[in-house]
Amino acid sequence: MTAGRRPALAPLLAAVLVLAACAACGRKGPPAAPERRVPQPVNDLSAVVREGGIQLTWSIPARRIDNSRLTTPGVARIFRVEDTGEREPRAALLKDDRIAGYTDIGTVRLAEPPSTLVQGNRVVYLDRRMLTLGRRYTYVVLTADADGHTSPPSRRLSVTFLAAPEPPSDLRAEPGDREVKLSWRPPARLTDGNPVTAPLVYEVLRAPSAEAPFAVITRTEPGATSATDRPVENDRTYRYAVRAIRQDGTTVVEGEATTALSVTPLHVTPPAPPADLVAIPSQGTVRLSWTPSPGADIAAYVVYRADGAGPFLRVGTVRVPGTTFTDRNVAPGTHRYAVTAQDTTARANESRRSNEVTVTVP
Repeated sequence: MTAGRRPALAPLLAAVLVLAACAACGRKGPPAAPERRVPQPVNDLSAVVREGGIQLTWSIPARRIDNSRLTTPGVARIFRVEDTGEREPRAALLKDDRIAGYTDIGTVRLAEPPSTLVQGNRVVYLDRRMLTLGRRYTYVVLTADADGHTSPPSRRLSVTFLAAPEPPSDLRAEPGDREVKLSWRPPARLTDGNPVTAPLVYEVLRAPSAEAPFAVITRTEPGATSATDRPVENDRTYRYAVRAIRQDGTTVVEGEATTALSVTPLHVTPPAPPADLVAIPSQGTVRLSWTPSPGADIAAYVVYRADGAGPFLRVGTVRVPGTTFTDRNVAPGTHRYAVTAQDTTARANESRRSNEVTVTVP
């Protein structure tokens, strides 16, 4: 009986093996643990008091905790707690995808189409919600992907909401050759009416045209009330403004900027003069030749003549690279000649005169 049953068991065993093999098809390994699929925490949260609020800025995480790429961003959520600043800020503990004890004050969409608060890979969020001067506000940011996986909390960031300095006054700009010198008077008061009691730092803002936005080009040392912007492009009109920065502990407070001031740097250094001027007179004519100015931006040469002991008057122009000129219909008598070089700038800066030559026309 036993020997007769073995052939019947063989097909059954083969079927079991096929099913086991099929069950293993497509399996790439054990699934990742949920905690390894969450986005990395925000690690560069920063803040500045400006425009009557607290502006938060941070970079959107591009990877998950396991360092794999985060390709499906979802939202960022901002949490805040306020206090008097006398004790350590409240701990940031994640509970049910929230920060326990903190208020959820805003959500920013990161997925396409992103919120207008997203600028490239950074978020800029201005909190103006029921802020009180002198109170400390502590912020924490969470990021979630499109599947709802929530990151660990960012580091806590505490900011004391303080009054900003008023704008500087009497902003002045002096154009130069590829530079602009700026000066201003410091503000005496804060926006709450209290006096400024500590040296302020200043940010100089510049726009390269009337339509372009302002950008910070430099920040001064505390108490400095002047700055020089160089190098800039000559014959181009720039706009400048300056704002005062107050710092109290770790809190940075930006004041409003001054009214914009337009200024155009100018090339004012004249070129070197031409040299070795030679004059050959003939009947009613004087032929002139000279060695060119060594400047690289020479546009033309200007020829001057003085009759007898009279003043020099302009009698002709020669475009570069020409270095000769014929003065025609010259009256008989003694004449003096000199030549200058003009550069290519809008001002057409003119050099000193070359050596002077005297001729007698028959």
